[in-house]
Amino acid sequence: MGPYVVDFYCPAAKLVVELDGEVHGDRLVEDAERTAWLEARGYRVVRFAAVDVLANLEGVVEELLLLAPPPGRGRPSSPARGEGRL
Repeated sequence: MGPYVVDFYCPAAKLVVELDGEVHGDRLVEDAERTAWLEARGYRVVRFAAVDVLANLEGVVEELLLLAPPPGRGRPSSPARGEGRL
């Protein structure tokens, strides 16, 4: 995307998913610049540690579904005040 390579992209949701490995601790400035560039163009950037994906893939997928549900499912509505989710 532009001058950057992203890990995953959902065009329908304009969602960019980045998986950060151990080396990303040394790339905070570069990551911040990439995120700013993408967000300035209307993309939402979410980051997950690679270890989280390996250890808790189901939790990562659930979070992604909240951000970009499959076509036809629509975004989950927020519960009314005082109501929980089913």
